[in-house]
This record gives sequence, structure tokens and C-alpha cells, in this order.
Amino acid sequence: MADTPNTNGADPAAAGAQAQQNTAPSLNALAQFTRDFSFENPNAPQSLAPQQQQPQISIQVNVNAKKLGETDYEVELKLEGSAKNDANTLFAFDLAFCGIFRVKNVPEDQIHPVIMIECPRLLFPFARQIVADAVRNGGFPPLYIDPIDFVALYRQRVAEAQKAGGNAEPGDQTPPASENA
Repeated sequence: MADTPNTNGADPAAAGAQAQQNTAPSLNALAQFTRDFSFENPNAPQSLAPQQQQPQISIQVNVNAKKLGETDYEVELKLEGSAKNDANTLFAFDLAFCGIFRVKNVPEDQIHPVIMIECPRLLFPFARQIVADAVRNGGFPPLYIDPIDFVALYRQRVAEAQKAGGNAEPGDQTPPASENA
């Protein structure tokens, strides 16, 4: 006797897995793009000469987010930096790298941390590579920005917002944090 498939159309195990998948928290990157980018090498070709000392590198990081729809958010990772030697600027860059993210089945009180920590964490490697390539193409060794602790950055921003009497929400414009190398 041959096995016959279940004709009622539903496998109970598959239906349970589908229901669990539909309620499991998820974060999906729908798109990522460069909104704005500039690189300056204002003192070339003199700035490309061998330097007597290591340049002072300054990097600022900022994360902004805005709600686009019921489950969709735009997150902007802004990286600004420069390298200076004495009073001379060797190079400067300004990058706004964005992503569109869909957040589903995340408790309301956890959406803000997901948007402000996990989304920029996903964007960072791509933004880091854009900066490294631009610095290299500008005639310098590539600048590989150290990993950023977005949890610490988020906690710092929340503390600053609470101190100022505000409330940190995904649509808020948050003040820049600095990381000096």
C-alpha cells in the first residue's frame, strides 16, 4: 500500500513553525545607500609628502533615525573626520550613510534600542569601507575606523536626553558623539 499525502493541506508541524516565524522578532535591511559624501585633500600635493609625526585623527559619530511607516525606519549613520598635522589639514571627510530597515514583532519598549544600536551596527562596515577607500584614493594609507560600541553610544545619548529632560525616540535628532584616535 502506498503512502498518501495529507490531503487537508496543512502539516501541523509546519503550521506551528509558520505561526512562530510570523511572531518572531525580526530586523530586515531593505536598502542601504550613501546620502551624502565628501572628501577633501585641501593641501595637496604638499600634504602627500612624508610626515615627520603621526597626524592627529579626529572622528565624530552620529546616528539619526526617522519612522517611515508602521514597521519601516530610515537610519542615518554620520561619520565626520579629519587628519591634521600641526595646523595643516591633511584630509577631511563627511559621510551620511543610510539604511531602510523593517522591524517586526519587537516589543514597543525595545524598538528604540534596536533602531539606534543594531541598525547602525549593520551599516558601519559599509560606511567604514567607503571612508577607507576615499582616504586611500586621496593619496594616504587607508583609514580603518576602529569598531564603534553602539551600545555605549546609545546609553550615552539616553543619559544626555534624560539629563536634559527629554525623551529619546527614534525620530529624535541626537547630538554627535566624538571618538578621537
